[in-house]
Amino acid sequence: MSELQSLGLRLVDTTAGVASRRGGAGPSDHKAVTVDGHTIMVPVHTSTAWSSPFVAQAPDAQGRSVITRDAIPIASISFPKQPRFYALQTLDGVPYSHIATLHGSDVLATTVLQTCIRYESRKKTCQFCAIGQSLAAGRTIERKTPQQLAEVARMAVLLDGVKHMVLTTGTPNATDRGAAILCESAQAIQAAVNLPIQGQCEPPDDDAWFARMKAAGIDTLGMHLEAVTPSVRERIMPGKASVPISRYLSAFEAAVQVFGRGQVSSYILAGLGDSREAILDMSARLVELGVYPFVVPFVPISGTPLESHPAPSPEFMRSVLEPLGRLVSGAGLRSTDIKAGCGKCGACSSMSVYES
Repeated sequence: MSELQSLGLRLVDTTAGVASRRGGAGPSDHKAVTVDGHTIMVPVHTSTAWSSPFVAQAPDAQGRSVITRDAIPIASISFPKQPRFYALQTLDGVPYSHIATLHGSDVLATTVLQTCIRYESRKKTCQFCAIGQSLAAGRTIERKTPQQLAEVARMAVLLDGVKHMVLTTGTPNATDRGAAILCESAQAIQAAVNLPIQGQCEPPDDDAWFARMKAAGIDTLGMHLEAVTPSVRERIMPGKASVPISRYLSAFEAAVQVFGRGQVSSYILAGLGDSREAILDMSARLVELGVYPFVVPFVPISGTPLESHPAPSPEFMRSVLEPLGRLVSGAGLRSTDIKAGCGKCGACSSMSVYES
């Protein structure tokens, strides 16, 4: 799985399974693929994927396919089916797929606010971010209302058995940094359907927001470092780096007091320039605080400044994930115990495979 997520996959039939995503926040230029019972997000639209040695043959009527490497069959796979809720539209006429999308096999995900105070400035934007691409292409809308999110979430549960939901957001300001938007969204969703929710935002300026988010119905919280070395952060995400790592650490400590050990997490993108040692050292600090470090291979997205940046090698990922799996397991921070969100889904990384 680490090789697939690093090298990507070529598709004989690009229409198989759930429609792949181009641009946008979260896992982009990916397709959901189920391998040995694990559904993972695999790059299919990146330059690395276009030259990948892995090829997925056209699926049969049941959605089953075979992956070949140099024309030799190496694994059987399947593609999660297109969700039924994608065929619907909201009461105000917006396609459900413009409001929220299926990630993995049973996770509903949305970017509540599809703009960011840093995205329009190349001096401030995260160099890997494609949050504006899907908006510019007309595949989403700028702001999803609480009512729209509640409507879509309810139907995704009823029609497709969605198990949990991710609410992320572009950063709207330098104060609450999106916490207020997440609160009103989660409150509306929980009034409509019983669905565990992860909220994702930068650390707000006031730790009181953590209790407000919890009270609004957010079960787990993601505050994503992405890169862990100050020099890498300043080069790759100059605007986001204005919130120092020290603030993230104090926010993590405060958030764990509210949400509990293992219910706060942080995305770390391996391959942006941080060394193996730096990633593992930061992960150890996070684990000590009770935070789940979700380490994911960086995927270069077309149309971003880092579109030609190489993805990390499978060997590099294994060198990080093997000791990391032992670390989180030893601390009792297993992905299976997370109530909602990216760490629980695990589709963007093979990290859970290494939890012993």
